[in-house]
Amino acid sequence: MKTQVAIIGAGPAGLCLARMLSLHGIHSIILERQTRAYVEARVRAGMLEQGMVELMRRAGVASRLDKEGLVHSGFKLIFDNQISHIDLASLTGGKQMVIYGQTELTKDLYDSVLADSNIQVFFGAQEVCPSGFLEEKPRVSFYYQNTAYTLSCDYLAGCDGYHGVTRAAIPKSCLREYERTYPFGWLGLLSDTPPLDEEAIYIHHQRGFALCSMRSRTRSRYYLQVPLSEQVSDWSDQDFWDELRRRLPASLADSLITGPSFEKSIAPLRSFVVEPLRFGSLFLVGDAGHIVPPTGAKGLNLAASDVHYLSTALIAWYQEGRSDLLDRYSATALHRIWAAVRFSWWFTSVTHKFSDDPIEQKIQLAELDYLLQSTAGQTTIAENYVGLDLAEDFV
Repeated sequence: MKTQVAIIGAGPAGLCLARMLSLHGIHSIILERQTRAYVEARVRAGMLEQGMVELMRRAGVASRLDKEGLVHSGFKLIFDNQISHIDLASLTGGKQMVIYGQTELTKDLYDSVLADSNIQVFFGAQEVCPSGFLEEKPRVSFYYQNTAYTLSCDYLAGCDGYHGVTRAAIPKSCLREYERTYPFGWLGLLSDTPPLDEEAIYIHHQRGFALCSMRSRTRSRYYLQVPLSEQVSDWSDQDFWDELRRRLPASLADSLITGPSFEKSIAPLRSFVVEPLRFGSLFLVGDAGHIVPPTGAKGLNLAASDVHYLSTALIAWYQEGRSDLLDRYSATALHRIWAAVRFSWWFTSVTHKFSDDPIEQKIQLAELDYLLQSTAGQTTIAENYVGLDLAEDFV
Protein backbone atom coordinates (compact mmCIF):
# COMPACT_ATOMS: atom_id res chain seq x y z
CA MET A 1 0.00 0.00 0.00
CA LYS A 2 1.34 3.45 -0.92
CA THR A 3 0.31 7.08 -0.73
CA GLN A 4 1.93 10.49 -0.85
CA VAL A 5 1.12 11.60 2.72
CA ALA A 6 0.18 9.25 5.55
CA ILE A 7 -1.80 10.92 8.32
CA ILE A 8 -2.17 9.30 11.72
CA GLY A 9 -5.28 10.53 13.49
CA ALA A 10 -8.69 11.48 12.05
CA GLY A 11 -9.51 14.40 14.32
CA PRO A 12 -10.00 17.93 12.96
CA ALA A 13 -6.26 18.47 12.33
CA GLY A 14 -5.76 15.27 10.32
CA LEU A 15 -9.00 15.70 8.39
CA CYS A 16 -8.32 19.33 7.53
CA LEU A 17 -4.75 18.57 6.45
CA ALA A 18 -5.96 15.82 4.12
CA ARG A 19 -8.60 18.09 2.66
CA MET A 20 -6.18 20.98 2.03
CA LEU A 21 -3.76 18.63 0.28
CA SER A 22 -6.51 17.07 -1.82
CA LEU A 23 -7.54 20.45 -3.20
CA HIS A 24 -4.09 20.49 -4.83
CA GLY A 25 -4.26 16.91 -6.08
CA ILE A 26 -2.16 15.39 -3.29
CA HIS A 27 -3.26 11.95 -2.11
CA SER A 28 -3.35 10.88 1.52
CA ILE A 29 -4.39 7.96 3.69
CA ILE A 30 -5.66 8.58 7.24
CA LEU A 31 -5.32 5.94 9.94
CA GLU A 32 -7.67 6.25 12.91
CA ARG A 33 -7.82 3.90 15.88
CA GLN A 34 -11.41 4.72 16.78
CA THR A 35 -14.70 4.63 14.86
CA ARG A 36 -16.12 7.66 13.11
CA ALA A 37 -18.97 7.82 15.63
CA TYR A 38 -16.50 7.85 18.53
CA VAL A 39 -14.42 10.68 17.06
CA GLU A 40 -17.48 12.75 16.21
CA ALA A 41 -18.89 12.36 19.72
CA ARG A 42 -15.78 13.63 21.52
CA VAL A 43 -16.59 16.85 23.35
CA ARG A 44 -13.87 19.41 22.74
CA ALA A 45 -13.39 23.12 22.06
CA GLY A 46 -15.88 25.38 20.38
CA MET A 47 -14.26 28.81 20.12
CA LEU A 48 -12.64 29.40 16.73
CA GLU A 49 -10.18 32.12 15.84
CA GLN A 50 -10.60 33.96 12.56
CA GLY A 51 -7.66 32.03 11.12
CA MET A 52 -9.38 28.72 11.86
CA VAL A 53 -12.57 29.92 10.19
CA GLU A 54 -10.62 31.06 7.12
CA LEU A 55 -8.86 27.69 6.95
CA MET A 56 -12.22 25.89 6.92
CA ARG A 57 -13.40 28.19 4.16
CA ARG A 58 -10.30 27.47 2.08
CA ALA A 59 -10.91 23.76 2.65
CA GLY A 60 -14.41 24.18 1.24
CA VAL A 61 -16.19 22.94 4.36
CA ALA A 62 -17.48 26.13 5.98
CA SER A 63 -21.03 26.42 4.63
CA ARG A 64 -22.69 25.24 7.86
CA LEU A 65 -20.10 27.05 9.99
CA ASP A 66 -20.85 30.34 8.24
CA LYS A 67 -24.58 29.78 8.63
CA GLU A 68 -24.74 28.51 12.21
CA GLY A 69 -21.57 29.86 13.84
CA LEU A 70 -22.14 32.57 16.43
CA VAL A 71 -19.90 35.63 16.13
CA HIS A 72 -18.15 36.40 19.39
CA SER A 73 -16.89 40.01 19.42
CA GLY A 74 -15.97 40.23 23.10
CA PHE A 75 -15.98 38.50 26.47
CA LYS A 76 -16.55 39.43 30.09
CA LEU A 77 -14.04 39.13 32.92
CA ILE A 78 -15.30 39.15 36.52
CA PHE A 79 -13.08 39.73 39.53
CA ASP A 80 -13.70 41.24 42.97
CA ASN A 81 -17.42 41.32 42.00
CA GLN A 82 -16.65 43.74 39.16
CA ILE A 83 -17.75 42.89 35.61
CA SER A 84 -15.40 44.16 32.90
CA HIS A 85 -15.91 43.85 29.16
CA ILE A 86 -13.12 43.12 26.69
CA ASP A 87 -14.24 44.44 23.29
CA LEU A 88 -12.24 42.20 20.97
CA ALA A 89 -13.40 43.80 17.73
CA SER A 90 -12.62 47.40 18.64
CA LEU A 91 -9.29 46.54 20.29
CA THR A 92 -7.97 44.38 17.43
CA GLY A 93 -9.13 46.17 14.31
CA GLY A 94 -12.26 44.10 13.82
CA LYS A 95 -11.07 40.60 14.69
CA GLN A 96 -13.66 38.30 16.22
CA MET A 97 -14.13 34.73 17.41
CA VAL A 98 -16.80 32.30 16.23
CA ILE A 99 -18.61 29.82 18.48
CA TYR A 100 -19.04 26.50 16.67
CA GLY A 101 -18.61 23.18 18.46
CA GLN A 102 -15.69 20.95 17.52
CA THR A 103 -18.10 18.04 17.19
CA GLU A 104 -19.93 19.93 14.44
CA LEU A 105 -16.64 20.93 12.83
CA THR A 106 -15.57 17.27 12.76
CA LYS A 107 -18.86 16.18 11.18
CA ASP A 108 -18.46 18.77 8.41
CA LEU A 109 -14.92 17.61 7.72
CA TYR A 110 -15.95 13.95 7.59
CA ASP A 111 -18.76 14.68 5.13
CA SER A 112 -16.20 16.30 2.84
CA VAL A 113 -13.26 13.94 3.35
CA LEU A 114 -15.17 10.69 2.98
CA ALA A 115 -16.53 11.86 -0.37
CA ASP A 116 -13.06 12.86 -1.62
CA SER A 117 -11.41 10.40 -4.01
CA ASN A 118 -7.93 11.68 -3.06
CA ILE A 119 -8.40 10.62 0.57
CA GLN A 120 -8.85 7.18 2.11
CA VAL A 121 -9.69 6.71 5.79
CA PHE A 122 -9.14 3.51 7.78
CA PHE A 123 -11.26 3.53 10.93
CA GLY A 124 -10.36 0.97 13.57
CA ALA A 125 -6.70 0.75 12.53
CA GLN A 126 -4.85 -1.14 15.26
CA GLU A 127 -1.19 -1.45 16.33
CA VAL A 128 -0.25 1.54 14.19
CA CYS A 129 3.54 1.87 14.13
CA PRO A 130 5.38 4.56 12.12
CA SER A 131 9.02 3.89 11.22
CA GLY A 132 11.77 4.75 8.73
CA PHE A 133 11.09 8.50 8.89
CA LEU A 134 14.59 9.41 10.10
CA GLU A 135 16.09 7.63 7.08
CA GLU A 136 13.67 9.38 4.69
CA LYS A 137 11.92 6.04 4.02
CA PRO A 138 8.73 6.51 6.02
CA ARG A 139 6.22 3.74 6.40
CA VAL A 140 3.45 2.73 8.77
CA SER A 141 2.58 -0.81 9.76
CA PHE A 142 -0.92 -1.49 11.11
CA TYR A 143 -3.69 -4.04 11.38
CA TYR A 144 -7.07 -3.46 9.79
CA GLN A 145 -9.86 -6.01 10.19
CA ASN A 146 -7.32 -8.57 11.45
CA THR A 147 -5.09 -8.18 8.39
CA ALA A 148 -1.56 -6.76 8.56
CA TYR A 149 -0.66 -3.87 6.24
CA THR A 150 2.41 -1.76 5.53
CA LEU A 151 1.83 1.73 4.15
CA SER A 152 4.69 3.44 2.31
CA CYS A 153 4.59 7.19 1.85
CA ASP A 154 6.63 10.29 1.08
CA TYR A 155 5.75 12.04 4.34
CA LEU A 156 4.12 11.26 7.67
CA ALA A 157 1.91 13.63 9.68
CA GLY A 158 1.26 12.80 13.32
CA CYS A 159 -2.15 14.26 14.13
CA ASP A 160 -3.01 11.71 16.82
CA GLY A 161 -2.93 13.84 19.95
CA TYR A 162 -0.98 13.90 23.18
CA HIS A 163 -1.44 10.16 23.86
CA GLY A 164 -0.91 9.06 20.26
CA VAL A 165 1.65 6.65 18.82
CA THR A 166 3.47 9.10 16.57
CA ARG A 167 5.45 11.02 19.15
CA ALA A 168 6.11 7.79 21.06
CA ALA A 169 7.84 6.40 17.95
CA ILE A 170 10.42 9.20 17.93
CA PRO A 171 13.71 8.33 19.69
CA LYS A 172 13.98 10.31 22.93
CA SER A 173 17.45 11.46 21.93
CA CYS A 174 15.95 13.35 18.96
CA LEU A 175 13.55 15.60 20.83
CA ARG A 176 13.19 17.80 23.86
CA GLU A 177 9.99 18.02 25.86
CA TYR A 178 8.93 21.04 27.94
CA GLU A 179 6.13 20.54 30.44
CA ARG A 180 4.40 22.37 33.25
CA THR A 181 1.52 20.77 35.15
CA TYR A 182 -1.04 22.69 37.16
CA PRO A 183 -2.38 21.67 40.59
CA PHE A 184 -6.00 21.71 39.49
CA GLY A 185 -8.34 20.72 36.68
CA TRP A 186 -11.51 21.91 34.99
CA LEU A 187 -14.78 20.19 35.80
CA GLY A 188 -16.86 20.72 32.69
CA LEU A 189 -20.61 20.35 32.22
CA LEU A 190 -22.65 20.43 29.02
CA SER A 191 -26.39 21.06 29.17
CA ASP A 192 -29.14 21.84 26.73
CA THR A 193 -29.97 25.11 28.43
CA PRO A 194 -29.81 28.70 27.17
CA PRO A 195 -26.39 30.23 27.89
CA LEU A 196 -26.03 32.65 30.77
CA ASP A 197 -24.81 35.38 28.43
CA GLU A 198 -24.23 35.93 24.73
CA GLU A 199 -20.51 36.22 25.46
CA ALA A 200 -18.11 34.00 27.39
CA ILE A 201 -17.66 34.96 31.04
CA TYR A 202 -14.34 34.32 32.81
CA ILE A 203 -14.57 34.47 36.61
CA HIS A 204 -11.74 34.97 39.10
CA HIS A 205 -13.11 34.03 42.54
CA GLN A 206 -11.63 33.19 45.92
CA ARG A 207 -13.32 29.78 45.70
CA GLY A 208 -11.69 29.13 42.32
CA PHE A 209 -11.99 29.97 38.64
CA ALA A 210 -15.20 29.48 36.64
CA LEU A 211 -16.11 29.89 32.98
CA CYS A 212 -19.54 30.29 31.41
CA SER A 213 -19.60 29.70 27.65
CA MET A 214 -21.87 28.41 24.95
CA ARG A 215 -21.95 25.95 22.06
CA SER A 216 -25.18 27.33 20.56
CA ARG A 217 -28.13 29.47 21.59
CA THR A 218 -29.65 26.43 23.28
CA ARG A 219 -26.55 24.58 24.49
CA SER A 220 -24.25 25.77 27.30
CA ARG A 221 -20.78 24.78 28.44
CA TYR A 222 -19.69 25.58 32.00
CA TYR A 223 -16.45 24.93 33.87
CA LEU A 224 -15.33 24.98 37.49
CA GLN A 225 -11.77 24.87 38.79
CA VAL A 226 -11.46 21.80 41.05
CA PRO A 227 -8.59 19.99 42.80
CA LEU A 228 -7.03 17.11 40.85
CA SER A 229 -8.17 14.78 43.63
CA GLU A 230 -11.82 15.32 42.65
CA GLN A 231 -13.76 12.69 40.72
CA VAL A 232 -16.67 13.34 38.36
CA SER A 233 -18.74 10.96 40.48
CA ASP A 234 -18.28 13.35 43.43
CA TRP A 235 -20.37 15.96 41.64
CA SER A 236 -24.10 15.74 41.05
CA ASP A 237 -25.64 18.23 38.63
CA GLN A 238 -27.13 20.08 41.57
CA ASP A 239 -23.74 20.29 43.28
CA PHE A 240 -22.27 21.79 40.12
CA TRP A 241 -24.99 24.42 39.70
CA ASP A 242 -24.84 25.38 43.37
CA GLU A 243 -21.09 25.89 43.24
CA LEU A 244 -21.28 27.87 40.00
CA ARG A 245 -23.82 30.21 41.58
CA ARG A 246 -21.46 30.78 44.52
CA ARG A 247 -18.77 32.00 42.12
CA LEU A 248 -21.07 34.31 40.16
CA PRO A 249 -22.19 37.82 41.15
CA ALA A 250 -25.74 37.74 42.53
CA SER A 251 -27.20 39.44 39.46
CA LEU A 252 -25.87 36.71 37.16
CA ALA A 253 -26.50 33.84 39.58
CA ASP A 254 -30.19 34.75 39.60
CA SER A 255 -30.27 34.61 35.78
CA LEU A 256 -28.63 31.17 35.47
CA ILE A 257 -30.93 28.59 33.86
CA THR A 258 -30.04 25.07 34.95
CA GLY A 259 -30.95 21.64 33.70
CA PRO A 260 -29.70 18.06 33.47
CA SER A 261 -26.21 17.59 32.06
CA PHE A 262 -25.50 15.21 29.20
CA GLU A 263 -21.72 15.28 29.70
CA LYS A 264 -19.46 15.91 32.67
CA SER A 265 -15.71 15.43 32.78
CA ILE A 266 -12.59 16.66 34.54
CA ALA A 267 -9.63 17.78 32.43
CA PRO A 268 -6.20 18.34 34.04
CA LEU A 269 -4.35 21.46 32.93
CA ARG A 270 -0.84 21.36 31.50
CA SER A 271 1.53 23.20 29.21
CA PHE A 272 3.53 20.86 26.98
CA VAL A 273 5.71 21.50 23.93
CA VAL A 274 7.98 19.26 21.85
CA GLU A 275 10.96 20.65 19.98
CA PRO A 276 11.45 20.25 17.10
CA LEU A 277 8.23 19.35 15.28
CA ARG A 278 9.98 17.71 12.32
CA PHE A 279 11.92 14.44 12.41
CA GLY A 280 13.12 13.55 8.92
CA SER A 281 9.97 12.79 6.96
CA LEU A 282 7.69 12.98 10.01
CA PHE A 283 5.88 16.11 11.20
CA LEU A 284 3.97 16.58 14.45
CA VAL A 285 0.70 18.51 14.21
CA GLY A 286 -1.62 19.79 16.94
CA ASP A 287 -1.80 18.07 20.32
CA ALA A 288 0.81 15.50 19.27
CA GLY A 289 3.37 18.29 19.59
CA HIS A 290 1.90 20.76 22.04
CA ILE A 291 -0.75 21.20 24.74
CA VAL A 292 -1.88 24.44 26.36
CA PRO A 293 -4.31 25.05 29.23
CA PRO A 294 -7.81 25.63 27.81
CA THR A 295 -7.85 29.15 29.29
CA GLY A 296 -8.11 31.34 26.21
CA ALA A 297 -9.17 28.52 23.84
CA LYS A 298 -5.89 28.06 21.98
CA GLY A 299 -5.60 24.27 21.50
CA LEU A 300 -7.70 23.67 18.39
CA ASN A 301 -6.67 27.01 16.90
CA LEU A 302 -2.98 26.17 17.26
CA ALA A 303 -3.63 22.88 15.47
CA ALA A 304 -5.22 24.89 12.65
CA SER A 305 -2.13 27.06 12.26
CA ASP A 306 0.04 23.90 12.18
CA VAL A 307 -2.18 22.55 9.39
CA HIS A 308 -1.84 25.84 7.50
CA TYR A 309 1.95 25.79 7.68
CA LEU A 310 2.35 22.08 6.90
CA SER A 311 -0.17 21.99 4.05
CA THR A 312 1.43 25.10 2.51
CA ALA A 313 4.87 23.48 2.75
CA LEU A 314 3.76 20.14 1.27
CA ILE A 315 1.91 21.82 -1.58
CA ALA A 316 5.03 23.87 -2.39
CA TRP A 317 7.08 20.66 -2.45
CA TYR A 318 4.76 18.68 -4.70
CA GLN A 319 3.92 21.54 -7.07
CA GLU A 320 7.21 23.45 -7.22
CA GLY A 321 9.83 21.09 -5.84
CA ARG A 322 10.55 23.55 -3.02
CA SER A 323 11.86 22.13 0.24
CA ASP A 324 12.49 25.42 2.06
CA LEU A 325 9.03 25.61 3.63
CA LEU A 326 9.26 22.03 4.90
CA ASP A 327 12.61 22.97 6.45
CA ARG A 328 11.01 26.00 8.14
CA TYR A 329 7.82 24.29 9.34
CA SER A 330 9.04 23.52 12.85
CA ALA A 331 10.55 26.92 13.64
CA THR A 332 7.61 28.83 12.18
CA ALA A 333 4.96 26.77 13.98
CA LEU A 334 6.87 26.85 17.27
CA HIS A 335 7.13 30.64 17.21
CA ARG A 336 3.33 30.89 17.28
CA ILE A 337 3.00 27.96 19.69
CA TRP A 338 5.25 29.52 22.34
CA ALA A 339 3.33 32.80 22.08
CA ALA A 340 0.11 30.88 22.80
CA VAL A 341 1.75 28.92 25.62
CA ARG A 342 2.81 32.19 27.21
CA PHE A 343 -0.67 33.71 26.95
CA SER A 344 -2.46 30.59 28.20
CA TRP A 345 -0.05 30.38 31.14
CA TRP A 346 -0.48 34.05 31.98
CA PHE A 347 -4.28 34.06 31.64
CA THR A 348 -4.43 30.96 33.82
CA SER A 349 -2.12 32.53 36.41
CA VAL A 350 -4.32 35.60 36.94
CA THR A 351 -7.74 33.94 36.78
CA HIS A 352 -7.21 30.77 38.85
CA LYS A 353 -6.67 30.13 42.54
CA PHE A 354 -3.29 28.53 43.16
CA SER A 355 -3.20 28.68 46.96
CA ASP A 356 -4.85 30.20 50.04
CA ASP A 357 -2.11 32.81 50.28
CA PRO A 358 -3.94 36.16 50.75
CA ILE A 359 -1.01 38.10 49.26
CA GLU A 360 -1.27 36.10 46.03
CA GLN A 361 -4.98 36.87 45.87
CA LYS A 362 -4.36 40.61 46.32
CA ILE A 363 -1.62 40.61 43.66
CA GLN A 364 -3.92 38.89 41.17
CA LEU A 365 -6.66 41.45 41.79
CA ALA A 366 -4.19 44.33 41.49
CA GLU A 367 -2.87 43.01 38.18
CA LEU A 368 -6.33 42.54 36.73
CA ASP A 369 -7.38 45.98 37.93
CA TYR A 370 -4.27 47.57 36.40
CA LEU A 371 -4.76 45.87 33.03
CA LEU A 372 -8.44 46.65 32.77
CA GLN A 373 -7.99 50.32 33.65
CA SER A 374 -5.63 50.66 30.68
CA THR A 375 -6.49 50.58 26.98
CA ALA A 376 -3.01 49.17 26.36
CA GLY A 377 -3.64 46.42 28.90
CA GLN A 378 -7.00 45.50 27.39
CA THR A 379 -5.45 45.51 23.92
CA THR A 380 -2.74 43.09 25.07
CA ILE A 381 -5.42 40.70 26.33
CA ALA A 382 -7.56 41.08 23.21
CA GLU A 383 -4.73 40.65 20.69
CA ASN A 384 -3.61 37.40 22.31
CA TYR A 385 -7.15 36.15 22.81
CA VAL A 386 -8.15 36.45 19.15
CA GLY A 387 -4.85 34.87 18.10
CA LEU A 388 -1.67 36.32 16.68
CA ASP A 389 -1.36 36.61 12.92
CA LEU A 390 0.21 33.82 10.88
CA ALA A 391 3.76 34.35 9.62
CA GLU A 392 3.41 36.52 6.53
CA ASP A 393 6.69 35.32 5.00
CA PHE A 394 5.66 31.64 4.99
CA VAL A 395 4.94 31.44 1.26
